[in-house]
Amino acid sequence: MALTVTSLRTVTQYLSFIVFMYGGRFGVKLGSAIPCFACPYVRGCGGQCYLMGLQGVFGVGMSFEAMRGAPLAAALGWLLVFIILVAALGKTWCGWLCPFGLFQDWFSLLRRKLGVRERILTEKTKRALAPIKYILLAYLLVLPPLVTAKILHQDFNLPFCNICPGKSLLPLFEGNPQYLALNLSNAVTLTFSALLLIVTGVMLIGIFFKDRFFCVFCPLLALIHLAKPLTFLRLSKNVDVCTGCGNCRRVCIMDIAEVSAERGGPDVQTGECLDCARCAESCTANGALSLKWLRFNLFSSSRLYASRNLSRNTAGASKNAGSAGKS
Repeated sequence: MALTVTSLRTVTQYLSFIVFMYGGRFGVKLGSAIPCFACPYVRGCGGQCYLMGLQGVFGVGMSFEAMRGAPLAAALGWLLVFIILVAALGKTWCGWLCPFGLFQDWFSLLRRKLGVRERILTEKTKRALAPIKYILLAYLLVLPPLVTAKILHQDFNLPFCNICPGKSLLPLFEGNPQYLALNLSNAVTLTFSALLLIVTGVMLIGIFFKDRFFCVFCPLLALIHLAKPLTFLRLSKNVDVCTGCGNCRRVCIMDIAEVSAERGGPDVQTGECLDCARCAESCTANGALSLKWLRFNLFSSSRLYASRNLSRNTAGASKNAGSAGKS
């Protein structure tokens, strides 16, 4: 079987899942600045999602005085590592490396196996939902300082982790169901654990009926996109050779219309793009879509490549049949 971008991405997803979920059991310790859902609630994980560290920097007891010296140096060090990792790999952290992303893809595969049609969000709905990831990002940044100021209870210190479905679902892969139970320690933990169960239930339904449903709301995707000016990896378009066939829209797991619709310039990397490169794989115009790292061309669309491999994406294509007319 010929190696394709999709097959390479699939292999990468499984390998990264093993490393991030179980790597710590074998001495792999990648630190606390991972730009994907390498969940620290998974015992023996190979790295930790940067969102936890970002919340914890100004958490309980982290006053200005307490942050001086080694704690401040450590916090700035992890921030620098995060920026370097995002600059180097961009949103492939989301499309290629995220364990929770692969978990969502398994649900999409199950849906297709059962013959259930994906539910497509209208453009109006997508526009309404798009700001939520940034609201969640603000939420996880604002609440921890209020804990430090003793305005909020200390259990508000990790506000996003407390409602993140990754916290409840990913530990199941190491046999730990404890976050699917109510925490009765106090009113705050009870409320958060109840919210976690509700959010988890909603997300499980959502990711079954819609590809990468959680990514629509992911504050880490928002944070990575804010760092876009620093990233070396870009999805670009040669608008002069685009035929307007709409294949890129039909196979996009995030149902992004802008790649197909763009006629003014080369930058087609939107806030929802995961750099999965399915659009470039499916494009039948030579060089219309390219995934580039700085000036290096990693992959460009090709009529010959698409004609040989487009059938591999028909499962994803059927989900958007008729959706191109919604933009």
